[in-house]
Amino acid sequence: MATTFAKAADGIRHAAPAARIEHVSKSFNGPAGAQLVLDDITLDVAPGEFVTLLGASGCGKSTLLNLVAGLDRPSTGTISTEGRPALMFQEHALFPWLTAGKNIELALKLRGVTKSDRRDKAEELLELVRLKGSYGKRVHELSGGMRQRVAMARALAQDSQLLLMDEPFAALDAITRDVLHDELTRIWRETKVSVLFVTHNVREAVRLAERVVLLSSRPGRVAHQWTVDIPQPRRIEDSAVAELSVEITEKLRGEIRRHGQH
Repeated sequence: MATTFAKAADGIRHAAPAARIEHVSKSFNGPAGAQLVLDDITLDVAPGEFVTLLGASGCGKSTLLNLVAGLDRPSTGTISTEGRPALMFQEHALFPWLTAGKNIELALKLRGVTKSDRRDKAEELLELVRLKGSYGKRVHELSGGMRQRVAMARALAQDSQLLLMDEPFAALDAITRDVLHDELTRIWRETKVSVLFVTHNVREAVRLAERVVLLSSRPGRVAHQWTVDIPQPRRIEDSAVAELSVEITEKLRGEIRRHGQH
């Protein structure tokens, strides 16, 4: 399964970006009139790149992810993606009346995979996320971490070149989150899928990403970017991860202070 994804991604590595965001702004109408949430965002995600979006609460991270996913439209600017993105939320959003395997098969069905092939492909994806043998398990039989693994497998079942992740591990305990960081890094490296990952957690951003993008407090603008050249696999407690996290945290605090002065 991993080989299939890797070949697909490598085929576009020197082609168009997996996502291109050009001069995107977004406003919402409120009691006080139009409120600007995102202001003139320009950002590319390269084929196979892992980018984390970081910023204070309310800065527009999830709004930007929804725009890239096509769930909403920008007020101004354009967004283009290489095919339709796959989206993974903080909540697993699995259908409780279906088994783990059938949840994945639903995504395969929507993709047009024939009924005769769905079971085998679902089993392959469960093995990819290290849940071999869990095809027939119901959602209530799975732990929180296992549910997120199934949700990840379902997202990968869409065979998209771009995976959008909106704080998928925020509700998990620290140990489970640490394990899933390892698993996500492994899956990303095996499949070569592009990832745009939203988080509030600075160390999580640094541990996972090749590039960290910090949005300013509302309205969200690209305030700073860091290329993370720390070798993978990384640990949350690595000194290099901690050092860069301190630098980014100081910038984030500065953005929060600046926002509070207006």
